[in-house]
Order: sequence, then structure tokens, then C-alpha cells
Amino acid sequence: MPSNRSEARLQDALSDVRRLLDRHRLLETIAARQEGPRRDLLEDLQHRQNVAEFQRRLQVMHAADVAFVLEALPPGDRQAVWAQLTPDRAGQAFVEVSDAVRPSLVETTPTETLERLLSQLDAEDLAYVSESVPDEVVLRVSARLASADRTVFDDSVRFDDQQVGAVMTREWVAVPDTYTVEQAVAALRARGEVPPQTDRLFVVDARLVLVGSVPLQALLVQPPSAPVVAAMLADTPAFGPHDPAIDAVKAFERYDLVSAPVVDDRGKLVGRLTVDAAMDVLREDAELQALRSAGLREDEDLFAAPLVSARNRWPWLAINLVTAFAASRVIGQFEGAIGSLASLAALMPIVASIGGNTGNQTMAVVVRALARERIPTPDAIRLLRKELLVSLLNGAMWGAIVGLFAFGLYASPGLGVVMAGAVVLNLVVAAITGVGVPLLLYSSGRDPAQGSSVLLTFVTDAMGFFLFLGLASVFLL
Repeated sequence: MPSNRSEARLQDALSDVRRLLDRHRLLETIAARQEGPRRDLLEDLQHRQNVAEFQRRLQVMHAADVAFVLEALPPGDRQAVWAQLTPDRAGQAFVEVSDAVRPSLVETTPTETLERLLSQLDAEDLAYVSESVPDEVVLRVSARLASADRTVFDDSVRFDDQQVGAVMTREWVAVPDTYTVEQAVAALRARGEVPPQTDRLFVVDARLVLVGSVPLQALLVQPPSAPVVAAMLADTPAFGPHDPAIDAVKAFERYDLVSAPVVDDRGKLVGRLTVDAAMDVLREDAELQALRSAGLREDEDLFAAPLVSARNRWPWLAINLVTAFAASRVIGQFEGAIGSLASLAALMPIVASIGGNTGNQTMAVVVRALARERIPTPDAIRLLRKELLVSLLNGAMWGAIVGLFAFGLYASPGLGVVMAGAVVLNLVVAAITGVGVPLLLYSSGRDPAQGSSVLLTFVTDAMGFFLFLGLASVFLL
């Protein structure tokens, strides 16, 4: 139910903005039809009213909702909304908007305005969006940071965006291991406020080396005079700044973490990873996996220029074209059989289709398991045997159904048997491909989802045609 309310809120916000845009265009049309001084007066009045309502609506929207609206609007409307945001709201939305849309906002924003909105960001957020902004703009904005913030910025940008150091925060609460519970609580109160997603205090020794962590609720039940280490969890999961961010996210899911410490090679506390950053990494990774499985190199703006979108899709389309030609040559080898028995042309897409569907199901399971590191190398053979058995069971059942369908349609028992046999064999091929392709990509250090579906489609199509037409040539002609 909360998820439904959240989606409803997003759609309401988008509907409100579209309504304001439509009204703005309508008033402009009416004003354009007026003559003389009344036209200028009406244009000025409608502009002021619409801008005021626009700004009121955008000001009460969450920055993530503003980003959603910007992503959902075509370029002209997107620019109209972007122009009405105050610098602080624009800066917050700029951080939240997707990497694919951010460049379009940069292109349409004057340099001075861009610098002004970037100046509203803290050092970590500025580092996060720096790759989407011209280097000279980033250089000028970062030069205005205070000394401590400039250090944070420089430290953040030196990490790859796929590393923990790029997404961690430098805000945390740490207490010495010599403190009592009372002193720890006093130190917490003295701060006045705590960083977001703070669910624990970190305990460090005299060298600032992490010793453990204390959940906040543990401080409430321990006697004030008890040493803070008595409430400490010594086995706190910790990460290094150079660790892959996606691996840290998996640990967040596994251990139900809200925050976790980040330590350097000497064990010193250098940062904190929070659940909101982990969720961002997880979402971006899931979106990238979905795009790569379809053969796309990167995310793209829904309203990007056609040439930009086309270039993003070229590489795997080229591969797909080659594989399609290869599959067509398989059919070409059996032109005589197809000419002698026309029913083969009508039935062979069924064999290829059911094989492709089975392979996609297998591949989805394998890619998901690889993403969660649940397939050790020794278990790969066991997984393959299991998927082969599943394919044989499915093939026996659905092959019999398809075979009966072919028999009933063409009154040919032989054709029904050939159809059933081809389905069983192609499902076996689909299982081998669905397991093998992701594992081979993974073992070679590549993303197991990248282009997998393109390769799978080629194999199941080509082998489906070959098996069906080959069996028909042997047993029916």
C-alpha cells in the first residue's frame, strides 16, 4: 500500500506539472490573438501568474519527485520546468536526476546559472555529479569550497564511481573505546544533530582504528556507568574505499544494514556507507543489467536525439544482424525440404520460439544467481544437470502437446513426432545456452547479462530451425 501511495504521488505531481504547462501554452495562444497594448498586458499577467504557481508547486515537491518529472517530460517542457526552479531546488534535483538526462540540463543552462546551482551542493554531491558537468565549471565551483570541503571533494573524485569511496559519506559519529555509556550518550547529545541514517556509533581506539560499533538502542538499555565496549558489536561488517560498491550493497541486503563503516588499509575509519547510497547503487545496477541484457551499452534519455539513441544501440544490433544472417543460412540449407513440404515453413517458428522462451527463463535464473554470487565454480555442473532435467521434463510435456497439434492440423503422424522431437532437443540446447553463456561471460570478467539475450536468440533460432528441418529431411522426405 505505501508503494501504491508513492507511485500515486509521483503521477499526481507529473499531472499537475503537465496541467500547468498546458495552461501556459493556452494563455500564450489567447494572448497572441489580442491586439495592441492589451496583448502586452495580458502576456505579462499570465506569465507572472503561471510562473508563481509553477514555483509554488515545484517548491513543495521532493527533489526526487522533481527529477522524476524532468525525466518524464520532452525537451521543451523539461526546459520550461527546469527554468522555474530556484538554485537550491535545481541543485537538489540535479543530483537526483538520472545520468542520461543530466547532460541535457547542462546544455540548456547558462554557465553562470549552472555554477550558481552547483554552489548549493555539498562537496560529496558536487563530486557525484562532476562527471556530467564541464571540467572548467567544476574547477571554478570547487575552488570556492572551504578548505575542509575542498579536501572532501578531492578525496571523493579520486575514486571510480563503482567503488565504495565514491558513494560513502564522510559524516559519522565515533567515540573512543575508553568511554562509558554515559559519556557516549553525552557526546551524542553534544552534537545537537546526528548524520542521516545513523543507527550506530563507531568505537575507535587511540589511533582511530575501528574497534566495533554500538547500536543506538543498546545505549538505552546499558547502565550509564558500563563501558561502551560492553554494548559493542565486534563483528561489524566493514568495507574498504576501493571495494566494489555493488559487493557492499549485497552485504547490506544480506545483513539488513542501515549503515556500515568504511576503513582504510590500516583499519582507520575514513567514511560510512548508508542505506540510501546502497539503494541508489542497487537501482542503478539493476537498470544497467536490464539495459545490457538487451544489448544496450548505457542508459539513454527517453527524449534523446535520434542519432544519440541510435548510436547506443548499434553495436549489438550489428551482432544481431550477423547472427540473423547465420540463422537464415541454416534455413537456406533446407530449401528443398521446405519446398517439398510447405507445412515445415509454418511450424518451424514454433520450435525456435519455445526454445528462446525456455532459454530466457534459464538465463534469468543464472544471471540473478551470479549477481548474488550463489554459483561457485564446482556447482556449475550441478546447475547444468538440473536445468537439463527441467528442460527434458518441459520438453516431453510441451513437445507432446505441440506434436499433437501438428498431427491434428496436418493429419501426419510423422510430422507430429518430428515436431515433438525438435521441441525436446531445442529445449535442451536452450538450457545449455542459458547456463553456459552467462557463466562464460562471468568467468571472462564480463557482465553476464551483457548481450546474453542476443546470443541466446541466435542459438535457439538457428538450432531450432536446424533440428526441426533436419529431422524432417531425414524422416519425412
